[in-house]
Amino acid sequence: MILPSPQQLRYLTALADHGHFGRAAAACAVTQSTLSAGLLALERQLDATLIERGASKRPVFTPTGLEVVARARVALAALEAVAESAASGRDPLSGPLRLGVIPTIGPFLLPRLMPALRAAFPRLKLYLREDMTERLMGQLDAGKLDLLLLALPCDCAAAEMEPIGRDPFLLALPPGHRLAAQPEVRLCALAAETVLLLEDGHCLRAQAQEACGLPRGISAHEGFAATSLHTLVQMVAGGLGVTLLPRLAAEGGVLAGTELVLRPLVADAAGEAVPARTLALAWRPRSPRAGAFRDLARAIAQRLEPAAPG
Repeated sequence: MILPSPQQLRYLTALADHGHFGRAAAACAVTQSTLSAGLLALERQLDATLIERGASKRPVFTPTGLEVVARARVALAALEAVAESAASGRDPLSGPLRLGVIPTIGPFLLPRLMPALRAAFPRLKLYLREDMTERLMGQLDAGKLDLLLLALPCDCAAAEMEPIGRDPFLLALPPGHRLAAQPEVRLCALAAETVLLLEDGHCLRAQAQEACGLPRGISAHEGFAATSLHTLVQMVAGGLGVTLLPRLAAEGGVLAGTELVLRPLVADAAGEAVPARTLALAWRPRSPRAGAFRDLARAIAQRLEPAAPG
């Protein structure tokens, strides 16, 4: 049996990713004819039709083709793990590292984290991709990313994870608001408020609801859902309600240009945890760089201490 080559598998997955022969060829740094010839050779080797060749300009994969694409992604990720294993033996935190980060962490943590990481790991080359958790997990599974910086809880049980710290929620409200006079706010006080949250699809929305008990009687205003924390802050500044912000974002300047005030949230009963999300690193199970990723998690955790109050 003649096995497919890694290059043929790259051609196939590139075509699935880009949905266009020309763009797939450009992504693989080959000509379109070279890519097409490689895919035809792959079909002959497998004795199977992977792509329907009809009038449509967009490639249409057969059911067999879709299954082969999925297995090709797994195979390429395994081949990359072979190279990673060898590299990790030399210097685990050197060379390229493709890091995915969610939008409610990246803009607020990376500016103070990157200089520290460059100093601690001078041979590490970080390539960053910002996206929502679900899409980042898909790219991690497909071998397009090596590591994720995300927040828990989330739908990421398929990955190995290392927590790096808790990120408490703070209440953001206009300066004249009745709760602004209190040094801290109990969760039960939010029952009478319009709580503005990010739109569905952002894990921060579900984390805030779970950590602060919103489903137990506090109704987020469904008519006003923002796509970013900066938009959310502007909506609160416009008098539409109050919101819950991670401390990381508050310290990272998300309130800049506004007069909003922050108040810490406290649980309703003694002994209950302060509402917070958990930041973590996540990677593919059994990654040969798992030990290095845990070292990196510890290095990041050291830089998550809260800023001194102003």
